[in-house]
Amino acid sequence: MATAIDPAAALQHALLSRLKLRQLTLLQAVDRHRSLVRVAAEMQLSQPAITKALHEVEDIFGSTLFDRTSRGLVPTAAGEAALHCARRWLAELEATTRVLTSLEAGRSGRIRLGLTQQVPHQLMAAALTHLIDRSPRISVMTREGTTDELVAGLIAREIDCAIGRSYDGEAGGLVQQAIYEQEPCLVVGAKNVKRLSRGPLDWARLAQLDWILPPPNTPMRRTYNAVFVGAGVQPPMPILETTSLRTIEMVLRQEPNAVTIFARDVVVEMERTTQWAALPYKLSWNLPPVSFFTLKDMEAHPTVQSLRQQVLEAARRMKRAAH
Repeated sequence: MATAIDPAAALQHALLSRLKLRQLTLLQAVDRHRSLVRVAAEMQLSQPAITKALHEVEDIFGSTLFDRTSRGLVPTAAGEAALHCARRWLAELEATTRVLTSLEAGRSGRIRLGLTQQVPHQLMAAALTHLIDRSPRISVMTREGTTDELVAGLIAREIDCAIGRSYDGEAGGLVQQAIYEQEPCLVVGAKNVKRLSRGPLDWARLAQLDWILPPPNTPMRRTYNAVFVGAGVQPPMPILETTSLRTIEMVLRQEPNAVTIFARDVVVEMERTTQWAALPYKLSWNLPPVSFFTLKDMEAHPTVQSLRQQVLEAARRMKRAAH
């Protein structure tokens, strides 16, 4: 009587026994270049050798990983799954090497922290002071980006935790905790406040101004679009889509009708050093709350735990000071 074979178990055995790290590097190179000629040049091998190596990887995975098209090599569904595996494993390997080298340099470890541009100064200061002043010392890496970019970095194991806006998408293994609410305000160039604040708050009038908005498909952009739709107004077509503070400041300073939305506490912090200011309107909604993110399997990491606690305590102090 024939014994039934579990295809998943057979594939797992093939991956564990045959797959090598250099083959994962090959997959990333193929995805990056979409051309075996360019992959061969990068890896300093002949094209037949690269073709043979790719066939070997596809044999291990038991699937065609790339379709050969007129536009070059395009990942199949199986190829996307294999690439996800490659990115994750290689990111974990890179993280491990960084931790080991930090240990060899006398540090007690390494932490990779993601931050959005509108994290309040007090929270950022609490996080960085806690990490940098630890004893024994650790190595710290920070990365800035939108919440969506930071979540993608967490899933790809490129960062360990993040402070950003609450995330409303699907992300397996993501753990987030809302820690601080921020009031929004309309922001313009300081010299334009008097002219642009005439009359009552009118979203139809505001929609005619030159808007600076976050990139599409980010939590902040979705919130702002919902505000305009809720007011019965078509969301404006922005003149600029960015989260860069330096870019926003430059455009607000130069364009007389430029306007954006920012957290009021962040604007108060920056009014001393920038040439922008808040319009005197009270908005009736809050921004997506500032949240602390990590992955389920990183929750118990001692450094992540202690950092989360420090940030929570800083948020509580900010709330008490605001009342």
